[in-house]
Amino acid sequence: MLFSIFGRNKQRGLMVKIVAPMSGKVVELAEVPDKVFSAKMVGDGIAVEPSEGVVLSPFDGVVKQVFPTGHALVVESEEGLPLLIHIGIETVNLKGEGFKVIVSEGQAVKVGTPLVEFEMELIKGKGFPLISPLVIPEMDLVEKIKSSNLKEVKKGQDVLIEVFLKRN
Repeated sequence: MLFSIFGRNKQRGLMVKIVAPMSGKVVELAEVPDKVFSAKMVGDGIAVEPSEGVVLSPFDGVVKQVFPTGHALVVESEEGLPLLIHIGIETVNLKGEGFKVIVSEGQAVKVGTPLVEFEMELIKGKGFPLISPLVIPEMDLVEKIKSSNLKEVKKGQDVLIEVFLKRN
């Protein structure tokens, strides 16, 4: 890298591959049963209906924010792209019940690093949809998003979307 002597610059004009953080069925954001996500008020992205209760890091980067209730977190790629992973819908109302956060804020992560475990049966049993939005809250960084068009994904393996960042 040419400018590495000046410190680590966030790279723009690059593409970030978002690997499935959970296994399950891929769902378009428009189909998420929550207007904040389906109308893309938080940002654009994709959703997964999980088939097992674990969330992995979707790329190499750092944990930027962990919500106190464990139902959501933000990870940022090495290129500077933040991704909000929101487990289920309205699950903030569980006040942490059924969620076990494995990472801490500021922690470096690699693709496949376990982030959160969650109890699917408990969450469903309390009436909360498990569909989990994965959204980019800072869309001003994004040139375009390309979907892999997969219908089912395996965590830590399949690429869900490719995000092309704007150039500086």
